[in-house]
Amino acid sequence: MSDPLLSRRPLRLRLYLDDKRWMGPGKADLLALIAATGSISAAGRRMGMSYKRAWTLVEALNAMFREPLVESARGGAQGGGAALTPLGQEVLARFRAIQDAAERAGAGDIAALAAADMSERK
Repeated sequence: MSDPLLSRRPLRLRLYLDDKRWMGPGKADLLALIAATGSISAAGRRMGMSYKRAWTLVEALNAMFREPLVESARGGAQGGGAALTPLGQEVLARFRAIQDAAERAGAGDIAALAAADMSERK
């Protein structure tokens, strides 16, 4: 079963902000799942990645911008959790808007390439 919060798009966009900062569909999906689940570990599990990998990506995302994109609280008696900061929500929304615009702009060419699929030709 496919997770509706994960990107399954015909166009996979990777945006390079500079030589050291980039964002792609995986980081965007992680942000979306953190927002939905309130948990970095739960978001990582839904993506099929380890807790360590999810945390590594969150640390990278937080280091990419002037403010963190994700805030987290340790577990314990009160429970832990994570949430997107206002900047995190904005970054995710803007990345999704760029994806949507690119797909709209390329829809005709994407459809033409899909129609020209030669995978079954011998």
